[in-house]
Amino acid sequence: MSRGIVAVIAGNILMLLLSSDMIFSQPAGEQSLMIMFYNVENLFDIYDDPATDDDEFLPRSERRWNYKRYKSKINSLYKTISAAGEWTPPAIVALCEVENRKVIEDVVYGTNLSKFNYDILHQDSPDPRGIDVCLIYRKEIVDIISRSYFIPETEIGGGFKTRSVLYARCLAGGDTVHLFINHWPSRRGGVLAGESVRENIAQMLRYKADSIANSTERSAKIIIMGDFNATPNDNVVRMLSDPYGSGMSMINLSETQMKGTYRYRGIWEMIDQVIVSDRLLFCKQGLYTTRENFRIFDADFLLKKDPVYPGKSPYSTWAGFMYQGGFSDHLPVLLELRVRQGVNR
Repeated sequence: MSRGIVAVIAGNILMLLLSSDMIFSQPAGEQSLMIMFYNVENLFDIYDDPATDDDEFLPRSERRWNYKRYKSKINSLYKTISAAGEWTPPAIVALCEVENRKVIEDVVYGTNLSKFNYDILHQDSPDPRGIDVCLIYRKEIVDIISRSYFIPETEIGGGFKTRSVLYARCLAGGDTVHLFINHWPSRRGGVLAGESVRENIAQMLRYKADSIANSTERSAKIIIMGDFNATPNDNVVRMLSDPYGSGMSMINLSETQMKGTYRYRGIWEMIDQVIVSDRLLFCKQGLYTTRENFRIFDADFLLKKDPVYPGKSPYSTWAGFMYQGGFSDHLPVLLELRVRQGVNR
């Protein structure tokens, strides 16, 4: 039997094992599942969408964005998601900077991720460039009870437009968890650029989180995650942690990270974050997590020696308009949820 045939058989056996009995890891008798957030840096297809400003990512554009480069980007994303889960891909993956549903389908159904029964939550946002947030989830592990998309109030009636916030109420491990997926406006042009919109989104998120908490007697398990284009110490992010009407505390797990997910002029910034409700940290049954269960996924293949500043930076697809063929200019973040057996909500 040739080595090639042996390799194919071995690979198929491994995939079969991963997609069945190894859905959950079981440290100390507890089940667990992984959640991932990743800014994938401009995942555009190669086709012109007349409704959005995507001209920068076309074969005839200055970037020369063609099928070969697009396919490489898809495979890079598949590799990152697979590696992040170690033995098995994460149960939930939230992504931002995706152009449309088709590019997500190419990741989920056009690679070996198709073996893991992912489904997609996505809706086109008002963003002028056409970039959106989305959620993919493994259907044998996660049920979506409800979903909705929120547009910052500043956009009602016109004005500045940005990405929608995706909300999903999920059932996993016999328990309910509420997810909010974000990609806030960038600080391009300075820290204050887009600040009022970021504040608007933060107020909206906190109001909705408090509404959920009040309707569940503060037992709700809530995760707010995304690229906030602000650090954990910025006032606009701290707005999410302040205990408002519900009295529920929200804890930013990203505050303790010494490194960061994005590097600007040699300085690491922690702008991709995960914020959780106190119930998720301190509950005694059902889904829970700890501060130690949050981490940056900084595998060596996602990093590259910085040509200007000391150390390494994320191995991005682009350096300005120069194509590098890397993965993304951000690093992913991971949160492990564990399941204590008992009566769950």
